[in-house]
Amino acid sequence: MFCMKCGTSMPDDARFCPKCGAPMAGGGGTPAAAPAASPSSSASATVGAAGAQELKCPSCGAPIHPTFGETVVTCDYCGGSVTLGGAGWKEINKHTMLPLKVADPAAAIKVVHDWIDSGFFHRHDFEESKVVDSKLSYVPFWVLPASASTTYQYQAVATSVGATIGTIAAAEVLGSALGGGRQGGFVPIPIMTGPVVNPTRSETISGQYEFPVIAVKAMSAYQPKEYQFDLDDRTLFDKKSIPSNAPVLNGDLTEDAAKGSARAHVQELQSEAAHKKHSMVSNLSTQVDIQDGELLHVPLWQFHLERKGKPYAIIVDAHAARVIRTMD
Repeated sequence: MFCMKCGTSMPDDARFCPKCGAPMAGGGGTPAAAPAASPSSSASATVGAAGAQELKCPSCGAPIHPTFGETVVTCDYCGGSVTLGGAGWKEINKHTMLPLKVADPAAAIKVVHDWIDSGFFHRHDFEESKVVDSKLSYVPFWVLPASASTTYQYQAVATSVGATIGTIAAAEVLGSALGGGRQGGFVPIPIMTGPVVNPTRSETISGQYEFPVIAVKAMSAYQPKEYQFDLDDRTLFDKKSIPSNAPVLNGDLTEDAAKGSARAHVQELQSEAAHKKHSMVSNLSTQVDIQDGELLHVPLWQFHLERKGKPYAIIVDAHAARVIRTMD
């Protein structure tokens, strides 16, 4: 069929014109009836200028209206997504999601209960807490492949065993000569005067990451540090598989900004790995290579609780049934 507004040819079941965005007669234009997103092409397509206030979804042609400050927007109809870059709005090539496995609020509360009350000294902490608010939403993360190489030096404090034994033997001889044996009360003290074995050493450690950076600045306090999502379970984003009561959040962190954040976090993880392996680390240098990533929507439960008049929040991964972080 052809668009009645601009004359563009399109599939018979199209809900919106892919060129001008006009709704098709009989299409209804409702989110429930919109077709599923088709797989994205391998190359990003420019969708609109940086200052555009209305865009057309690259997948279904439906209108997209970015809210001020948003830089990552998902189509309400088909789930297609666009991001704002230096050249303007572009289609996101790879948009994935983690399936929802903890949809029942009671099951999510149990995850919180078990986490709070874990350990002998934490028993009954949950019972003393009040759940003030809870909500389930799909939160966007930039997942960025990163490879890192860290070179550093450390001080080896080991001494030569042979030299130490020789020092002890020499002390025994000296003690006998000065004190006439042990009757004089002389007690030989081993003196570690042997040569230090390799006092300064160098080492290089490498790491491979698929680092998730939360794309919502207001939720940056919940940024995972060492927590890893079950990325093996991710699937292509499918709007139809998301419960109607679970909003899909847009983001306000660009991919370039996310790359900078991922670089800093990976450098920190590499430094911690070096310090765990050796003490007295110095001259540490880390090189991080960040590749283009993907947009991943993760189902998260957000719980706001209050205990003894003090508020705190807990974020639960609704796919893996695990607590990500907590904030006082």
